[in-house]
Order: sequence, then C-alpha cells, then structure tokens
Amino acid sequence: MKVLLVAALVALIHGSYATLLIKGPTEPVLEGDSITLECLYSDSEHNISQVHFEVFSQYMRRWRTVWEGSICFYSLEIKQTVESLVLSIPHAGRYYQGPYRCVSDAENVTEPDSSSRTLDFKVHYMGDLSLYREGYTSYLDVSQELKVRLGEDVVVKCSASSSEKPSYFWNKDGDDWILPLSTLTLKKVTAMDGGQYTCMAQHPSVESLSKKHTISITVLPEDAPWYASSNGHLMLMTSAAAVSLLVFILSMTVFLCRRAKQARTSKGPIDDKSQKKPIYKASVESLPSTCGDKQPLV
Repeated sequence: MKVLLVAALVALIHGSYATLLIKGPTEPVLEGDSITLECLYSDSEHNISQVHFEVFSQYMRRWRTVWEGSICFYSLEIKQTVESLVLSIPHAGRYYQGPYRCVSDAENVTEPDSSSRTLDFKVHYMGDLSLYREGYTSYLDVSQELKVRLGEDVVVKCSASSSEKPSYFWNKDGDDWILPLSTLTLKKVTAMDGGQYTCMAQHPSVESLSKKHTISITVLPEDAPWYASSNGHLMLMTSAAAVSLLVFILSMTVFLCRRAKQARTSKGPIDDKSQKKPIYKASVESLPSTCGDKQPLV
C-alpha cells in the first residue's frame, strides 16, 4: 500500500511539470532521404514558441543552434505549429548526423527540464569509387583505359568513402573468378591479361548501397614505344610541363637581369640648377625690348 502511495505521489509531482520531447528517426537513414524532427511538450499548455533545435557539432565539440537558412544547414526548413516545432531535412547527408535535442528558452525553466533527451541517428552513404595504380601514378586517379607494357607489374587499388568500411570485389569480364580484395595485382602481364576489369564496393549494412568502376587494361606489344604506355605518357607530359616551367623561369630571370642592368647604366635627369640665373630685359640673353627694365624675369 505504501509503495502505491509513493508511486502515486511521484506521478503527481512529475505530472505537474511538462516534459520536453523530441521525435525523429530511430533507425539509420540513407543519404538523400528526407528526415523530419519534431519538438513538443507532453503538456499542450506550454508555449512551444520558446523552443529551438540544437545539434552537437563534432568539430567544435559543443551544442549549436539550428537556424533555417544558415550556411551549414542551407536546406533545412523549420516550421512552428500550435503544438510542435518541426525541422525538415529534404535531403539527408553525412553532415546532418546528430545528435539533436530540443531546448527551451523560457526563463522559469532550468536544467535538466529545459532540454529534451538527445536524438541520434546515422546517415548511411557511399561515395564514388576511385582507382589508383601503385607506383608512378599512385596519387592520380586511373582513367577508363590503362595501357601497360608487356612484362610489367600492375597493381590497381580501388577505394570509396563510406559510412562503414565497404567490402571490395574484383572480377574480369569473361572470367568466372572473383577476387574479394580492394587491390588487383597482376604480375608480369601477358597479352592474356588484357581486358575489362571491374571493382565493386558493397556497403556492409545496406545492400542497396554499392558502386562499380570498370577499367580497360591494354597490354602493348614488345616493339611499342615507351611513351605509348600510361606511365610513359604521364612521364612525357610531366617532363614537358617541367621544361616549360624551367624555360619560363629562365626567361623571367634574364628579363629581370637586363632590366636591372639598364637601370644602373642609364643617366638620370639633367641637373640644371646652375643655369637658373636672373634674365634682365636689357641683358644679352633677353629678347629685344623698347623699354629698359632692371627687374629679373625669373
């Protein structure tokens, strides 16, 4: 009996205070989906106009107010109804992940009653695949076709940004093998190694999130020039760019040196202060005049 009385008393005390609630997705969402968050009171008598949304910034390590039309949340929409405050995210992205909470600005409400519980949801995403060849072109994205010389080693790695580490698979068109790795390694390639190779990345939690990237590997014959391969072509372009830059630097150096030399050898303006003396009308230097004047002209 005493237990029931205590429970009733607690419920009565708790019921006299309205609880600020937040509603939203309870499961991970896909990038591009729409998300709706809602702030409301358990008691409809409280003023929802004094409530705002906050999101915890992982970079600033603090809570910040969510404003409609702000720089970081340019696509957000905030609408106020009679009983709730609604935050709409038309296109969810990786930067819209929580946690979120509702906070009251009312003066008579203090912590912890001034804020709701936190709502945290995860956004699953996967970016486009990028292929990189180890070696000279390790920092450059591989194009649609990779030309290699006979007997070369080819190591191509594919990667993609994802909310969770994806699984990678390689396969060759026309063959039934599947390589469950992110790196394709071909040792001392022969003409039989040429063909279409496809890398696929699969999200571990979302089956619909997968990306593919296909490249064509062409094995050049033995008599092919060195610059015909992808590495040789890139080395040729890099060398040409380096030579052009060197010529430009040398040209500018010669130009600046010649200009400095001309500045040192050129004569300055003539100092004619010694020639500045008074000229009288009656003097020889003056023009003929009918009247005498002893006042200087200059």
